[in-house]
Amino acid sequence: MHALVYGLAITGASTVRALRSRGFDVTAADDHVDQARTDLADALGVALLPAPRDPRAFAGQFDLVSPAPGLPERHPVIIAAREAGVPVHSEIELAYEWEQERPGGPRPILAITGTDGKTTTTELTVAILRAAGVRTASLGNTDVPLVDGLDQDLDAYVVECTSFRLAWTERFRADAAVWLNLAPDHLNWHDSMASYEAAKARIFSQQRPGDVAIGFVDDPVVKRHLRAAPGRHRTFGRSGADYRLEGPELVGPDGVIAHIDVMKRSLPHDVTNALAAAALVLETRLATPDAIATALAEFEAPPHRLEPVGAAAGVRWFNDSKATTPHAAATAVRAFESLVLIAGGSRKGVDLSPMAADAGRVRAVVAIGEAAADVRDVFEPSVRVVDAASMAEAVELAATLAQRGDAVVLSPGCASFDWYGGYPERGDDFRRLVADLVDNHESVEVTP
Repeated sequence: MHALVYGLAITGASTVRALRSRGFDVTAADDHVDQARTDLADALGVALLPAPRDPRAFAGQFDLVSPAPGLPERHPVIIAAREAGVPVHSEIELAYEWEQERPGGPRPILAITGTDGKTTTTELTVAILRAAGVRTASLGNTDVPLVDGLDQDLDAYVVECTSFRLAWTERFRADAAVWLNLAPDHLNWHDSMASYEAAKARIFSQQRPGDVAIGFVDDPVVKRHLRAAPGRHRTFGRSGADYRLEGPELVGPDGVIAHIDVMKRSLPHDVTNALAAAALVLETRLATPDAIATALAEFEAPPHRLEPVGAAAGVRWFNDSKATTPHAAATAVRAFESLVLIAGGSRKGVDLSPMAADAGRVRAVVAIGEAAADVRDVFEPSVRVVDAASMAEAVELAATLAQRGDAVVLSPGCASFDWYGGYPERGDDFRRLVADLVDNHESVEVTP
C-alpha cells in the first residue's frame, strides 16, 4: 500500500517510521519544504514533496493519507483525499489498528480529551499508574506519539487526545475515556464549533459497551454526549458526581479515595483533574486508592500551568502561559481572590468574553499582543485595563498595579504566535522577567 504522510515534524516522522516498518510504501509532503525537513526525509528514507498544484490528482495516488496534527481539516489535500474516498487516518487511529493485531491481545488504553487540562490530567494518570507498578507512558499529543509507544515495554497506554487527532479516527477507542470540558478553541483549524465538538465526541461515540465513559458533571455539552455513549457512564466534579469532593476527601462510588491535604496544590481545577484521573484508574482496576494518594502527594503540574514563579513585596506571581483559551483564563481567575491579570496575544477566532466571567476578582488587567483591544473590550468599564507593548512592560505595569496579598497571573486566554514561537517561549520569558523583578524587589513599589 502507498501511504502519504503530510506534514513532516515530530508526529509525521514517527508515522513515516511506523508505516515503513509495517511494509508501506511511504511518501512525505509538506507545505513548507526547507533544508531541515529535506534532511529529515533523507534520514527516514522517503521522498519529500512540496504542496501539490493539483491536490485532487495528488491525493488520488495514495491508498492512505495520514496528516500531521497541525494540518487543518479544510486543507486542500485533506479535502481532496476525502472527496476521492482515500482514508484519512491520524497517528492514533493507525496505532489503535496495529495494537488490535498485537500477539497476545491489545493493552488497555486510557484516553483524555478536553479543551483545557488534558496534559496535566494525562501526566497525573501516568503518575498514579506508575505508583501502582503499571508500566506506562504519556502518549499522543506529547513528545511521544502513540505509534512510538507500540514498541515500548508497556502494560497500558495513557493517551492525550486532541481534536486534531480524534477528527481523523473511525475505530480508535479507549477502555476508559474522560472528557474534561468543552469551550471554543481551535476555530482556525476546525470549520466550525460544531466540527470541533464532533471531533471531541469521538472519544465516547466509538467506545464499546464494556468500556467506561467519564464526563465532567458541570459541562452540559460533555454530559449530553456522555448520555449517548455506548459504554458505562461515570461523572466527576466537585459535587453532584460519582467522583466528587466531600468535605476534605476525594470520594468515588466505592468510598474515600484520598484526603485533599495530600495534594501539593489543590486549586479547584487541581481537584477536578485529580478526580478525573482517579476515575480512569479505578474504573479500569489498574490502580488502588493507595496508589492515587501516593501519586497526589508527589505530583507537580507541568510548567506553564499556574506555575508559581516568584514573590516580591507581598505579591505572588504565576505563569499560566498554557492558558491559550478564554475558558482556561477564566479557570485561572477563579483560583484567586484578588489578582492582576496579564492577558492577550493572538486570537484563534474565539470570543474572549468568558475570561471576564469572574471580573469581580480582578483588580486590574494588563492587555498584551494583537488581542489587547479585545481584552479591553471584555473587561472595561468594570475593571481597569492598561496596555503593554512588550512582556517586560507588562511585568513592570503589573507590579505597580498589584497590592499586597494579590497574585499577578499571566493567563493570556490567547495563543502566543504574535510575539512568540509558542506558549513555552512566552512562559519562559515571563518567568525570567519575574525572576529579575524578584531579585531587585527593593526597587519595586507595591501599593501597601
